[in-house]
Amino acid sequence: MPNDLPIRKIIHVDMDAFYASVEQMDNPELKGKPLAVGGGGKRGVISAASYEARQFGVKSAMSGNLAIKLCPELIFVKPNFERYTKISKQIRKIFHDYTDLVEPLSLDEAYLDVTKNKKGNPSASLIAKEIRQRIFDEVGLTASAGISINKFVAKIASDYNKPNGQKTVNPEDVLEFLEQLDIRKFYGIGKVTAEKMYQKGIFTGKDLKAKSADYLEAHFGKSGKSYYYIVRGIHNSEVKPHRTRKSLAAERTFYENLTSEVFMIKKLEHIAKEVAKRLSKSKVAGKTVTLKIKYSDFTLQTRSRTLPYYVSDKDIILDAAKNLLYQDTLKESVRLLGISISNLNTQSIYAKASMDKESVSVQLKFEF
Repeated sequence: MPNDLPIRKIIHVDMDAFYASVEQMDNPELKGKPLAVGGGGKRGVISAASYEARQFGVKSAMSGNLAIKLCPELIFVKPNFERYTKISKQIRKIFHDYTDLVEPLSLDEAYLDVTKNKKGNPSASLIAKEIRQRIFDEVGLTASAGISINKFVAKIASDYNKPNGQKTVNPEDVLEFLEQLDIRKFYGIGKVTAEKMYQKGIFTGKDLKAKSADYLEAHFGKSGKSYYYIVRGIHNSEVKPHRTRKSLAAERTFYENLTSEVFMIKKLEHIAKEVAKRLSKSKVAGKTVTLKIKYSDFTLQTRSRTLPYYVSDKDIILDAAKNLLYQDTLKESVRLLGISISNLNTQSIYAKASMDKESVSVQLKFEF
C-alpha cells in the first residue's frame, strides 16, 4: 500500500432486523414469531422481516403476496417510522459518546471512525463490543458490527456473525479475507454484475484479484477500476459525519395495475408534489429528473432528463416526468411509479487520489 495511504480503525454497526425488532420489543406477543413490517394488502411490499420470517425465505423488498406463500403464519405490521427514527437517534447518541466521526447510512446502520476516540481506547474491537452492549442495555435491541481498516471491509465483516455478533478483520488478514469471499459478498457488486463475473470465471476475490485493472475496466467500465483496488484492501473513503445528499425521491405502488397514461399522470401529480415538498424541506434543488416505472411483470425501467437549470417547483418536476412518460411506449401495465431528483446543488467535487497499480500491500502492525 502506498506510504501516504492512511490506515484507519473503522466500525460498521448494523442493527439486527431493526424495524421488525422494534415491533417485537414494543409488542412482546410478537416475539419469536415470523413478522413482516409492511407488505400488508394486495399490493404491499415488505420493508423488513424478522429473523423468524427470514428462515422461510421472507425478505425486504418482497411482495406481501409472495411472502405469505412462503410463510402462511406470517404476521404483517404497519411501519411506524416516527418510532424507528426516535430509537435511531438514541443509538446515534451512544455512537457520539465514542467519536464525532459518525456517518449514518440509514436509520439502522452507520460507520464510526475510532482511530482517535473519546475514550482513549486503542482497541476498535473492544469499543464495538462496548457499543453493542450499551445499545442492548439502554435501548433493548441487538446490533452486529464489523471492524477493519476501511469502510468497505468493515461493512462486509458486519454481516458475518449476524445477529448479535461482530467480526474483526485485522490489517494482516485483510487480503486473505477478501480473496476467499464469494464476489456476491462484495458490497457494491449486485446480482447482474455477479452473474457477468461468473460468466468470465470470476467467482471469488482471488479470481477477481487475478485480473488486471485494464481487463476489469474494459469489461465492467468505470466500476472495474474500483474492483481492482477494493480486492486489494484499498478503499480510502473517509467517514463523513455530514454526508452530501445525492438524490431525493418519492414513489407509489398502486392497488391495481395502471394501463391508462391518463391515470398515471394523476398519480404523478401526487408524487411530484411529495418530491417538491421534500426538496423544500431539505432546502435543495436539482437538475436531473428521473422517472421510475415498475411493470406488472416486476421489470424495472428508468428514464432521465437533465435540465439546464436547478428545479424544485412541483409543476416543473411534473412536466419533466410527463415528458419522460410519453418518451416511449409502455410495454406492460404499471404497478409502481416514482420520481427522483438528482444532480443536486449541494454536491461537491472531490479530487480522487491516483494509486500505483503495481505496488499494493497491507501494513501489518496496527492494534485492533
